[in-house]
Amino acid sequence: MTVEKPYWEEKTLAEMTAGEWEALCDGCGKCCMSKLIDDDTDEIYYTTVACRLFDADSCRCSDYENRQQKVSDCVKLTPQNVGEIAWLPTTCAYRLLNEGKPLFDWHPLISGDANSVHKADISMQRAVTAFEQDMTHDGEYLEHLVDGSL
Repeated sequence: MTVEKPYWEEKTLAEMTAGEWEALCDGCGKCCMSKLIDDDTDEIYYTTVACRLFDADSCRCSDYENRQQKVSDCVKLTPQNVGEIAWLPTTCAYRLLNEGKPLFDWHPLISGDANSVHKADISMQRAVTAFEQDMTHDGEYLEHLVDGSL
């Protein structure tokens, strides 16, 4: 008897269908938080400041289909660029698979529960302290820094 492996273990990111690709997103919302990058050292500083389109309850984009038209610096992940985006969280399925690592047990594709990312306290649900539209100057972001990475 042959046990069929899940698609994310069988296919490369580039081989996945659009639906399979989208299903990799665990809904943590970490990529929707503002990041500060030191121009001199390239060090990344994570914040709890959310994109203006971020829905803090669902941890999803409130206008996913039009996000790139509405938010000029919104990055669309692709199989081609996922390995080049240094700020992707270490828990991100796209990053993990690109690095040849397995998904975590709390990932909805493994657990079968869309809320498992929240139950495992991996998501930004109840962690957002501000939204980008509330920031009046760049220095305010420093008040929302996360100790370490997301």
